[in-house]
Amino acid sequence: MIRTISPNRASFGRCSACTVRSLSICNALDQADLAEFERISRHIHFAPNEALFTAGQIARSVHSLTAGVARLYKLLPDGRRQVIGFALPGDFLGVAPSDRYSFSADAIDSVTVCRLSREAFTHFIEQRSHFLMRINEFAARELKLAQEQMLLLGRRTAEEKVASFLVGWRQRLAQIGDERQTIALPMSRQDIADYLGLTIETVSRTLTRFEREKMLIIVAGGVRLLDPSRAAAMAAA
Repeated sequence: MIRTISPNRASFGRCSACTVRSLSICNALDQADLAEFERISRHIHFAPNEALFTAGQIARSVHSLTAGVARLYKLLPDGRRQVIGFALPGDFLGVAPSDRYSFSADAIDSVTVCRLSREAFTHFIEQRSHFLMRINEFAARELKLAQEQMLLLGRRTAEEKVASFLVGWRQRLAQIGDERQTIALPMSRQDIADYLGLTIETVSRTLTRFEREKMLIIVAGGVRLLDPSRAAAMAAA
């Protein structure tokens, strides 16, 4: 069940205390702008597998992810699912180029977002050119991630794809302050397979091979890299 908290009551001051503020679009806001952003936004929690929004829906809201991991995907004409990315705290979702969402997003684990109506968000950025520049930075980053996925889906071996995913995911986790040796993988093997254009059997077989070759250890909820240099070299191949 989705629960909404009124920002001007129970969660007053939450934007100033937000632990991922420096990673998000809000990093461009001063205290006065931040107070206004908090006034027009709502703090919303999503349970695992609950939809944030669905492709084809009217794009009424935008979302700034503050906790958890979200899965981004499209359904292909033949019914297959193509995972196009995974959103982490600090990521910004739902800015549609048209009046409808072009992809779907749902929670992998417990997810929290700051949600703003599209109308309020548009009005907010129209008055703040510096904030628009920050949004453009995020758009450029999303384009880079999309280009990297296109390379992943290109002419690369399964081993290179899986290694590249692990190295890239480790780098993204480090950007949000998670620099543990163990790489948390909250998404399923099927999610990874759908992201890399592989079968779940191929992903599982590849991870098992990497473990057998002592490049990593499969642990509960993720993997621990034993040979990061080899993984990086394979990812760069």
